[in-house]
Amino acid sequence: MSSTTKPEDLLISPKPDAPGLTRAVEGIDHFGGKKQISVIEERPLTIFLNSQEIVTAMTIGDYPEYLALGFLFNQGMLASNEDVRCVEFDADLEVVVVRTEKPTNYEEKLKKKTRTSGCAVGTVFGDIMVGLENVVLPDIALHVSWLYDLSFRINQMPSLYLKVGAIHGTALCHRNRVLVYMEDVGRHNAVDKIAGLMLQENISAEDKLLYTTGRLTSEMVIKTALMGIPILVSRSGFTAWGVDIARQVGITLIGRMRGKRFTCLSGESRLVYDSDINVSVEDEGSKFGGIKRK
Repeated sequence: MSSTTKPEDLLISPKPDAPGLTRAVEGIDHFGGKKQISVIEERPLTIFLNSQEIVTAMTIGDYPEYLALGFLFNQGMLASNEDVRCVEFDADLEVVVVRTEKPTNYEEKLKKKTRTSGCAVGTVFGDIMVGLENVVLPDIALHVSWLYDLSFRINQMPSLYLKVGAIHGTALCHRNRVLVYMEDVGRHNAVDKIAGLMLQENISAEDKLLYTTGRLTSEMVIKTALMGIPILVSRSGFTAWGVDIARQVGITLIGRMRGKRFTCLSGESRLVYDSDINVSVEDEGSKFGGIKRK
């Protein structure tokens, strides 16, 4: 295996050179000279559930069907066993319509909106804690060697973040393997895309972890718990309410993940310390993924 995870090794990987995701913009630099850089595109996407308009999200525009499905699932508007008849995307109108076999009506829930702390302004509806009382997360082991491998792989992976910045990434992982890497202007959008993919493709959650570049807020913890994923990892920091909810539902919450250093504020019983922190990730290799640096 090569020293980094290649895009072709993933089910879905970032496409930094895909048309329509970035735009060249000319400005001046600190010397006053002309400079051209690429910036991320940002466009609205309106999500309908049957005939009802639910929300307009600001997004980079890729995987709109997964984003719509994941958003509705994480808002409690779609169940995991929901009979979804079709998902229709109209690129000209920038609209996604999710159609179900049974009629839906969320007018009362839509009256209760909470603007979240997410970039590009996320939105959650109604009683955001509803459903958490029924969440039971599996007690799986988390080897710290997997965390070290994932941190190295994700940081080296070709991405829109490395190309233009101003964006968040979230990866669905199994042990030390990256399965899916999604990016968006809001970390909540990236998570919703993964949730939509898991729902559409019937991907199990109990042995997975989420790795995100964004802050570990209450919204991120709630989404992870509702998806049934027991471990949430970030290179960024925590909010107090995010930690409280993680402890309530039993998520292993790890932040400030840089190289071989991290802080765990919830679910530490899952950790298995199987790696020497004094040996670099590059030199150590992986017991489970076969990484070996030269």
